[in-house]
Amino acid sequence: MEKIYLVSGTIGCIFIVISMIFSGSMVSGDRMRANFATETTEHRDERNKITINSLYIALPNIIVAVLFYYLRK
Repeated sequence: MEKIYLVSGTIGCIFIVISMIFSGSMVSGDRMRANFATETTEHRDERNKITINSLYIALPNIIVAVLFYYLRK
């Protein structure tokens, strides 16, 4: 129980990385433009939905991790 914030923080970080990967924010501008031009609207909507949902999972986990870390002291 002393390190419970590590579990919540790790889950939050994993989902933030997933969100970054699916949003396409880790590629260059040229690659981002090429991906935008070649993907369909349905695929873009699905990718954005995965990005938003993984952020919705990550943010509460990060907040809980920070709260546990500071309330533990």
